[in-house]
Amino acid sequence: MYEVEQLIDGAWSPGGGDLTVRDPADGQPVSRVPVASPADVDAAVKGAREAAPAWARMAPADRGAALRRAADAVESAADRLAEAITAEMGKPLEGARASVDAGVGTLRQYAELGPLHRGAALAGGADTVDLMAHEPRGVVAVITPWNDPVAVSCGLLGAALVTGNTVVYKPSERTPATGWLLARLLNEYLPARVLSLLTGGGEVGAALAGHEVDVVAHVGSTAAGRSIAAACARTGAKALLENGGSDPLIVDENVDPQWAAEQVALGAFANSGQICVAVERVYAHRATAPQFLAALVQECHELRVGPGRDPRTDLGPLVDRRHRDHVHAQVTEAVSEGARLLCGGTVPEGPGAYYAPTVLADCTDEMAVMREETFGPVAPVMVVNSFDEALSRAADSPYGLAATVLTADWEHAQRAWRELPVGTVKVNAVFGGAPGGAAHPRRGSGQGFGYGPELLDEMTVVKVGHLAQPPH
Repeated sequence: MYEVEQLIDGAWSPGGGDLTVRDPADGQPVSRVPVASPADVDAAVKGAREAAPAWARMAPADRGAALRRAADAVESAADRLAEAITAEMGKPLEGARASVDAGVGTLRQYAELGPLHRGAALAGGADTVDLMAHEPRGVVAVITPWNDPVAVSCGLLGAALVTGNTVVYKPSERTPATGWLLARLLNEYLPARVLSLLTGGGEVGAALAGHEVDVVAHVGSTAAGRSIAAACARTGAKALLENGGSDPLIVDENVDPQWAAEQVALGAFANSGQICVAVERVYAHRATAPQFLAALVQECHELRVGPGRDPRTDLGPLVDRRHRDHVHAQVTEAVSEGARLLCGGTVPEGPGAYYAPTVLADCTDEMAVMREETFGPVAPVMVVNSFDEALSRAADSPYGLAATVLTADWEHAQRAWRELPVGTVKVNAVFGGAPGGAAHPRRGSGQGFGYGPELLDEMTVVKVGHLAQPPH
């Protein structure tokens, strides 16, 4: 049992509390967590505000060095962090360890990029100095999700800290022990009160987002993101949001249906579909749809569902039964509206929050499973008659996070990346991309750069200086 503590105004609180997190594989309690009070939020933000000037004045190279040491500590504790991820949200251990490794890499990248983050000299007069300089924004509230708790947190925390901001960190109430372990590792290499940790549910996140902070960086649901944006509009804080998605994938004609099925299975079922950029809806060209669907069902049959600690497991449980109920409700509703269930789609007996990979055919635009974010191992498929139709339907969404197109037609590939109104378009690869790429999510999927070198710009504010000599 993890006895989670909070870090408030430079001091760790007693562990334990009223919130209990249960292992989604068997329902056993794994974490006991305190719920931050309004006074705790006040104290954490006040401490961060008081610590901000000294941390901002520290040389960027020294802040980068502190972050490098913290990254080494996280790497040394990778197995323990991975075990906490698996215990709290069910991800198979191999994938959990890969997520921790990604977080370590991100911390190291920002440790190097932070000291190189520069402004610009301007072309002023011969006897003046004119410049644009980046300064820390001040206090950053970092509110992170449960589906990839270390990698996402390392990105936002690393960028905020290395640019000279102090941080109040609120991990998801579904993975609080993971956030606590990470905060303990980072805090060892930071001055007192530069990092604070608050735990609890949505009410704690709302209180923090509405407090006197300068940035609220949030990765999570669209509903929470909209509430945060409204709070920031009232306080004047900057809202940096990566929220929900309903990412489409197009299967064009004349592509190998087996390869297309492998890509869809990877995109829809990895981490049991609990990825922000998971494939949430599929548009398959009529010419290849029958072979593609048959191959996709076969892919499902070959995936093993089980506890994340079992090395043979491909799909762990969903994060909890409440979330499984949400996923199953969308599947059940789609079937009642005419979708054909080709595999999966049933709630297994026994403990845990397991849900088998599920394929739905004959889906329509009106179904919630095609319109909303499911965030589970479900691949709903609509058959289309042309690439134009697929492109049009893929673009018709309240979200704008990412999209994938599988095509052998170069003209279609060009049209896809130019015309789809999303932040990231992937052609012929459901995951991947060059390091350093960063995109703006659109519409209900959020706003601002949430990763990449550009995140350093989001965490700073630009000041213009004009320095002239006094008259002689």
